[in-house]
Amino acid sequence: ICLYLFRVAAEAGPHHILKMYNTNGSVVNISPQLEANSVDSYYRLEVVASDLQSQKIIELKGETNSPFFTVCVFRLRHLENKVTEDVGKTPDIICELKSQVESFKRKLEVLHTNKQTVVLTKSPVSTFSLSRAALTLDSVLCCYSSLQVTEEVREHLKTPIFDNWQWEEAEMLVLLQVMYTDLDFLTAFNIELEVLQNFLFEVYCHYNNIPFHNFQHCFCVTQMMYGLIWLTDLRNKLGRIELLIMLTSALCHDLDHPGYNNVYQINAQTDLALRYNDISPLENHHCAVAFGILAKPECNILKNLTTEQYKHIRGGMIKCILATDMARHNEILNKFKVMQPVFDFTNKDHKEVLMKIMVKVSDISNEARPMAVAEPWLDCLLQEFFNQSDTEKLKGLPVTPFMDRDKVSKPSSQTNFIRFVLLPLFTELTKLFPCLEQHILEPVRGALEYYSNLERATKEEEVTVKP
Repeated sequence: ICLYLFRVAAEAGPHHILKMYNTNGSVVNISPQLEANSVDSYYRLEVVASDLQSQKIIELKGETNSPFFTVCVFRLRHLENKVTEDVGKTPDIICELKSQVESFKRKLEVLHTNKQTVVLTKSPVSTFSLSRAALTLDSVLCCYSSLQVTEEVREHLKTPIFDNWQWEEAEMLVLLQVMYTDLDFLTAFNIELEVLQNFLFEVYCHYNNIPFHNFQHCFCVTQMMYGLIWLTDLRNKLGRIELLIMLTSALCHDLDHPGYNNVYQINAQTDLALRYNDISPLENHHCAVAFGILAKPECNILKNLTTEQYKHIRGGMIKCILATDMARHNEILNKFKVMQPVFDFTNKDHKEVLMKIMVKVSDISNEARPMAVAEPWLDCLLQEFFNQSDTEKLKGLPVTPFMDRDKVSKPSSQTNFIRFVLLPLFTELTKLFPCLEQHILEPVRGALEYYSNLERATKEEEVTVKP
């Protein structure tokens, strides 16, 4: 409702993209918690991407649970009345549009029901049947053709402070296309635009409707990778093919994630654990799904490469995606520590380890973002963790300690993770790229201080309330 009111104030349509800036020019979240403005501290509201097919809506009538559907219904009725007056009948295209809106509403209702019952009714081995059907290829192609991404947004996309919560999933697909285009992949690898769009949409369809490891997480990881490529000037340090490997690995690194980690897969003896012999079952599955998508001719962005180029990309993607298994974290980090002081961008082994590190950093980079962006992701992650521990208890499986809702708190989970996982990893990468100090290392240190203070305050409060 809040965003809808801002759209009305800006005289923007439902498919326009709004951004709000403070007096310093920084992007601020549009939310009910927005601080009141004043003469000295005012906000600037801009339409940064326009829907070329939209028309200004003069008046809205009727009630519904969603402003989006209110607008759609009003526009449909207005168009139907006008066309009927002009030609005496409703054109097929209007009927089709009306049918699509109704279908979209039904799909959302089904998804909402599935989200509430997934733990009880679905096998945690794979929940591909829950992949969101809210977007259709036609609707995404319409978004591709109608949205214009401004230069300001393109530049903001290259930074770690990018706020994913301000963007719809269809818009994220457009931004992913921008990443592939601005890194010149389409020209360098002879990728047809339609094939890229089909590939991105198919990737979207293979991310499940779960709290954390979903398409928005996929977008965030890919966007962080994209930003790091620009910040570290890797375009001039690595070959274009290595950049394609890293960005596409980030995009595909959690495909068809079921919301239950490797420990669960192995303890529950799921199909994935049996298929991959308990060796990184999820990561192996993500790789298999990725190349299953690429095996479809209409989605194969690698089809115009030579055999050697394809083998190089396939091998690189497999290595990068398998590296996201946290069970291998120390092994990979220790290799990088040894190489880092004498790192050589012409050394094949050095480049392979760096590519793994870049994907790993991107995968767990939420705390490098502003707290308003990062903290909601922690809530999503804990929800997924608690779902797993609840299922483990129900099935009589060993309960993963850091996922037990009865033992884990938000601040305690983050202080340990930041102190023992994030900081050592981010520090080593910053030694190789000092420019990352202010962009990712300082924000992570700030996050550690924030959660440490929160943990301390929580403990003091517990002591106070004890009889």
